Amino acid sequence: MNLGTPLSESTVRSLRLGQEVTVDGTVFIGRDEVHIRALELREQGEELPFDMNGGVLYHCGPIARRRDGGWEIIAAGPTTSARMNALEPLFIQEFGVRAVIGKGGISGSTLEAMREFGCVYLAFTGGTAVLAAQGIRRVQRVEWLDLGMPEALWGVEAKGLGPLVVAMDAHGGSLYDQVNGEAEGNLARVKKDLGL
Repeated sequence: MNLGTPLSESTVRSLRLGQEVTVDGTVFIGRDEVHIRALELREQGEELPFDMNGGVLYHCGPIARRRDGGWEIIAAGPTTSARMNALEPLFIQEFGVRAVIGKGGISGSTLEAMREFGCVYLAFTGGTAVLAAQGIRRVQRVEWLDLGMPEALWGVEAKGLGPLVVAMDAHGGSLYDQVNGEAEGNLARVKKDLGL
C-alpha cells in the first residue's frame, strides 16, 4: 500500500500490524536534537519552520551533498528509534505527527501516544541507507544546520520510500511485543524440555 502525505487519522487507524507500505510526499527527517529544539521552541511559544501536522517523521541522520545550488541525499539509513524514547510521546502530541519511521521499535509510552493521537511506527530495515536515499526525490528545505548535517531538520520529497512495515499500530499493537512474547514462550518450553 502506498501512503501519501499528509496522512489523515482515519488512514493511519486503518493500518494493521505487518502491513507493508511505501510513502510518497513530504517527509520530515530528524532525530534527537530536532526533537529537543522543536519542543523547546514550542515551550517558548515559537513556530517551527515546518508544519508537521499529518506528517511523517523519519528518524535518520542523512548524508547529503551540495548539488546544483541545493542538496542531494546520498544515504538515509534509519536511526535506532529508542534514542527518542523520552521525547517522542510529547512530540507526537504537540506536532500531530501521524507516522514515525525508524528501526528497532520504540517505548511503550510512545506506543500509548500513538494509540491516543493516531500515529503508527513504520520499521525500515537497518543497513538500507542507499535504498532509502533512492526513495528521496529532492530536498525541499533544510533547517537548523547549526546542529550538524545528521542532526538538522530536513524536509524532503519522497517517492516510494520503503518498503516499510507497520510494526506498531494506532490501536496499541506491536510486532516487537508479539515477537518477545513468542520468544519467552519458546524459552519456557526449551527449559522445560531440558529440565531446567
